[in-house]
Amino acid sequence: MNNQHTLDQLIHGQLTGCRELRLTHLGLTAFPIQILKLADTLELLDLSGNLLTQLPNEIAQLQKLKIAFFSENKFEIFPEVLGSLPLLEMIGFKANFIHSISEDALPQRLRWLILTQNKLSHLPKSIGNKTRLQKLMLAGNKLTALPYEMQLCTNLELLRISANQFTALPPWIWSLPKLSWLAYAGNPMQQLDTKPHNTDSFHWDNFEILHHLGEGASGIISKAKNKTTQEAVALKIFKGDVTSDGWPYCEMQACIHAGTHPNLIPILGNIAAHPSGKDGLVMKLLPETYRNLGLPPNFDTCTRDVYPTNTSFDTSTLLKIVSQIADCCMHLHEKGIAHGDIYAHNILLSPTYETILGDFGAATWSTETNAEHERLEVRAWACLLEDLLPLVQITTDNDKNTVAILTLILQKCIADQPQLRPDFREIAIWLNKLAQ
Repeated sequence: MNNQHTLDQLIHGQLTGCRELRLTHLGLTAFPIQILKLADTLELLDLSGNLLTQLPNEIAQLQKLKIAFFSENKFEIFPEVLGSLPLLEMIGFKANFIHSISEDALPQRLRWLILTQNKLSHLPKSIGNKTRLQKLMLAGNKLTALPYEMQLCTNLELLRISANQFTALPPWIWSLPKLSWLAYAGNPMQQLDTKPHNTDSFHWDNFEILHHLGEGASGIISKAKNKTTQEAVALKIFKGDVTSDGWPYCEMQACIHAGTHPNLIPILGNIAAHPSGKDGLVMKLLPETYRNLGLPPNFDTCTRDVYPTNTSFDTSTLLKIVSQIADCCMHLHEKGIAHGDIYAHNILLSPTYETILGDFGAATWSTETNAEHERLEVRAWACLLEDLLPLVQITTDNDKNTVAILTLILQKCIADQPQLRPDFREIAIWLNKLAQ
């Protein structure tokens, strides 16, 4: 992947023939017209972090453009000219001010659309015609409904509508044949408290920050020492802003309400009196030997994780991994929690293949269980299984038999009619029998 480019390189013709162009955070107030000289080759354009408010009609000359990012700009209207680009399939307008999208603004090959943190109150009906659409990110807008025509988006797999104004979900959403990753927390329909209860509170001054462990969309995780007990813990301090998944406080609620399970990170309590008034969680510190099971999707895979080269498992290891995650999901749904992001990149794996399901940023918590949402998550679990099966080493007849049975389970879990899929309790029973 190419690095950031400069405007001087573009102006002086030094980028001729390039397929990817990134001109980010340069304070651009107008579209650099010299970009059009790259029309014969340009496939990816990233102009994020500028001050753009519109695109020229001439951008239609970029006939080979497949991916376009305009996040963190000043757009108020989605540029209609993008609808004319024949190969454009991924568009990002995160953190703009877009309140309007015309019926002709979305390209026909659209596959991945990011409109997180804008001002949209409605979507065009024409989105129903985008039958290749797989991933739709709409968190942090003003939506109260989705177009009825969207039920024709039969390839839609991931939908983020958290932090909007929904008072109810459209009933057809539960019938979408491939929908697997759904997040809708932080809408009026939930009517949940915004602060967690019944947890221990720890004063911020009680901890000494040792070093940074990692950072996600919703917060920063650090290793810290409890000054009273001298115990090492992990602290997650939430940024407070809406993310691609939704509001951090919804993640916090779900983490706490999830309770105790062998495949969840134990929550010790929440942070009180943070100097900046931020929310935070105190969590058990996992051993450094844990690693991510997979890597996030890339532009090509869209909704599917990728795995490091030479990743492989034997059948018993595969069975152990998917059984633990299924059992964890069963526990969550019994608590009224849909994880929303069951992916290998959100699963931590120990050297002995113990798993931890993390990242509750897309979790939706209800006071009641939701069998329909569980059937969607079953498909997400099946996608994980489907991704892992090709990585299995088959050396014996018993291996072949195990893979054959797992494949049959997989087929039941991805049935186009969600109501025909098993729930996690049924899956757990099948996997337990297979492991015997």
